[in-house]
Amino acid sequence: MSQGLRVDLNADVGESFGARQIGDDEPIFKYVTSANVACGFHAGDTNIIAATIRAAAARKVAVGAHPSYPDSAGFGRQTIDMPADELRHVIIYQIGAVDALARSLGVTLVHVKPHGALYNDAAKNPALAAAVADAVATYDKNLILVGLAGSHMIAAGRAAGVRVAAEAFSDRVYETDGTLRSRALPDAMIEDPKRAAAQAVDIVVNRRVTASDGKQVRVQAQTLCVHGDAPNAVDVASAVRKALSSAGVEIAEMQRLL
Repeated sequence: MSQGLRVDLNADVGESFGARQIGDDEPIFKYVTSANVACGFHAGDTNIIAATIRAAAARKVAVGAHPSYPDSAGFGRQTIDMPADELRHVIIYQIGAVDALARSLGVTLVHVKPHGALYNDAAKNPALAAAVADAVATYDKNLILVGLAGSHMIAAGRAAGVRVAAEAFSDRVYETDGTLRSRALPDAMIEDPKRAAAQAVDIVVNRRVTASDGKQVRVQAQTLCVHGDAPNAVDVASAVRKALSSAGVEIAEMQRLL
């Protein structure tokens, strides 16, 4: 049943804050194929960005930018009402920062994945999705825009003329409408590696996910996310990759799948 199936595994990284230090993400690069590097507006700084890119490149992990609302206090998880032009500038600024550091290290930027509230808001709001997609297209139409599978982000990216990668989550709980369960709720994250691995296989092999109410939701994705800031992120990433490989799924870089 899984013959010929392929998927990219991505992780949100470079999000050092509090007790987390530079280098905390390095172990996860053994298991993922794409890295979404925080751009400094919700977490990280120039040194963290450079160190994260260097560590990802050493493992031949593709590097992308992970821009957010300007919300360092709220870790990018608070919605900020911004005019479309201002939001585009904020996103282009962040992509440019990561791209410049990547180029200085001989690394080519591959993709852009919005972070946190910006990601979730753009998934639901077509005007916001259009602003995000336009920012990516304006900066570089060769970049891949990563967005929630089945959401406005995917449609907006296509309309803007950029390649899109539909994303699903191995370690997040879904709602019946295909959106992610709010992090304000205690059961929004899947912390058990076995459960995350089972959800990953269900998504890739059966193209479905079981929502919070027990209903099955159809989902088709080219890339799966493992959150690098989770306490057991490496265990989850390891379990997900092992389960997918055991199911006959090839793990491949995002740009090879589009």
